[in-house]
Amino acid sequence: MGSAFDFMAVWHYLAHSPILAICLTLSAYLLATWISSKFNFSPLANPVVMAVAMIILVLSTAGISYETYFASAQVIHLMLGPVTVALAIPLARQLPKLRRRFLPLTIGLLCGSITAIISAVFIIIWMGGSKELALSIGPKSATTPIAMSIADKIGGIPSVAAAIVILTGAFGALVARYLFNWMRISSPEIRGFALGLAAHGIGTARAFQVSREIGTFAGLGMGLNGVLTALLAPTFVPVIVNYFFK
Repeated sequence: MGSAFDFMAVWHYLAHSPILAICLTLSAYLLATWISSKFNFSPLANPVVMAVAMIILVLSTAGISYETYFASAQVIHLMLGPVTVALAIPLARQLPKLRRRFLPLTIGLLCGSITAIISAVFIIIWMGGSKELALSIGPKSATTPIAMSIADKIGGIPSVAAAIVILTGAFGALVARYLFNWMRISSPEIRGFALGLAAHGIGTARAFQVSREIGTFAGLGMGLNGVLTALLAPTFVPVIVNYFFK
């Protein structure tokens, strides 16, 4: 009884400690990356998707709630901001190309960001979803911290927004290469920028696996779309949703 009691006490401590959450997150991603490398980093073996599946399996088996896990992994969550800013380093090396592509990239940013917000909301409305879901899905193409903050501000559900963001990024990283090839888009600047804009961090990570140049423009698309979504979504999403959910 004593050893069982001690084990349960230690497990209870670890389950609510950042140590377990951080080790679980890093171990799952490293294992998923190793598996992905065995498949030559195929988009069908996306390390983020596999890592998320591993973490879900462990949490459900161990009986640890997502809220407990997320609270314990806040250190990793807080690092998303500095990591995003660090993407400016490789971008600085691409400034000559960026200047030449400034106008088409700006137009693509505006069209892509607005389309991502409005189309997501209208799909939920068309499918008969709830008002809270429509408010949560609007910022789906921004990075997770931005999407969660926007959803919380406009009356959505931050946890739902986070899940949709991950699904969006995973789907974008999965189909992007095949879609670009089908559309005969070969420009690394366009492929990278579109992938970062539509699939945020997961898409950017996938882009860097392909090449540094594509990854650099994906980071640019992700960063700019995050800023633009933070400006547009709090205005457009509530107006559209409140009009249809009177």
